[in-house]
Amino acid sequence: MIEVIKHTLPNGLKLLIHQDYSTPIASFNLLYNVGAKDEHPEKTGFAHLFEHLMFGGSVNIPVYDEPLERVGGENNAFTNNDITNYYLTLPVENIETAFWLESDRMLSLAFTKKSLDVQRNVVVEEFNQRYLNQPYGEVWLHLRPLAYKAHPYMWATIGKSPEHIKSATLTDVKNFFYSHYAPNNAILCIAGPVEPNAIIELTYKWFGPIEKREVIERKLPKEPTQTSPRKLEIERDVPFNAIYKAYHMCKRNHADFPATDLMSDLLSNGKSARLYQRLVKEKQLFSNVNAYITGDIDEGLFIITGQLYPTTTYEQAEIAINEEISVLQNEPVSAYELEKVQNKFESNFTFEETSVLNKAMNLAFYELLGDANSINLEVQKYRSVTPEHIQTIAQKILKEDNCSTLYYKSNQNK
Repeated sequence: MIEVIKHTLPNGLKLLIHQDYSTPIASFNLLYNVGAKDEHPEKTGFAHLFEHLMFGGSVNIPVYDEPLERVGGENNAFTNNDITNYYLTLPVENIETAFWLESDRMLSLAFTKKSLDVQRNVVVEEFNQRYLNQPYGEVWLHLRPLAYKAHPYMWATIGKSPEHIKSATLTDVKNFFYSHYAPNNAILCIAGPVEPNAIIELTYKWFGPIEKREVIERKLPKEPTQTSPRKLEIERDVPFNAIYKAYHMCKRNHADFPATDLMSDLLSNGKSARLYQRLVKEKQLFSNVNAYITGDIDEGLFIITGQLYPTTTYEQAEIAINEEISVLQNEPVSAYELEKVQNKFESNFTFEETSVLNKAMNLAFYELLGDANSINLEVQKYRSVTPEHIQTIAQKILKEDNCSTLYYKSNQNK
């Protein structure tokens, strides 16, 4: 049982406190309810650019890392399509340094041309290195717009094009900041050997004076139901042909989410899973194969992907994948097979929660989903999944009419 104390400041900042005396280290996690899905279609990549800009100096603190390192702290951040998350760990006796640093960044960034130029170049270079110049790196730049036609999940967190970042102006980034970075659009979670009243006092001291902001109301278009198969073929300088099949699935808070997640584990969680055993080991059609979910807050994707052996045709690959899907749809999984993936989920989930930082991150995320306390119900939700539920999900979503398929062809196989 992970216990959490909740408090909301008058300016709308949500505060979560979790006491954990197993370590002298405190974790400070600040989640902003803004991600790539909140960007303008012609100005994508801004949420990720902001993750970088937040380390370029704030209004009263020109260099972020130095004061933190002096008190033995570490920090990092990540952005995805739904959220932007900043996290720090430091000795608990120095935790006020984290409040000082993060409240100043929330108050205002320095917004200098130099900082924008530097971080813009960093992000463009990252776009080139990780996406455009890396084998299979651009998959999501093609698969997302193939699968999504209305919802802003149609572009990756990095953005549609480096040109969107190159053309970002100081006015653009200021507007984005003040429209999304606000106490009333954030969740702060402190975990560690802390005294709740002291943490509440520090939160009021450092974040209390920051006024509420006019956060842009989120009005995202609903993705229409896909009613026919979609297919895209591209050819690149990569060593093997690869296939990516994306099926629309439920949102994160939906009752079907645990069953859908477990279905992906049944197919490919480890070398004893179905796809590896049958398509890699027995039939030797793929060199590797995988199934996973994107886990998005809104309706996400169930992905099946693999790299083909040079002797395997795309037709053979499709037939083999569809045969495994057909088995899932027509035959309930055995109680033993289901229990095995449920046990693995519980083991991983429980182990992850031994980390104070992970608890701080996850509590903030579950609070965004609706209630931080629901983290304690997660294992039971997965334990409650039945073979019949998984069979129903397979019949519902693993259909060609609901699938977008990308053939990522190697030009080295000619």
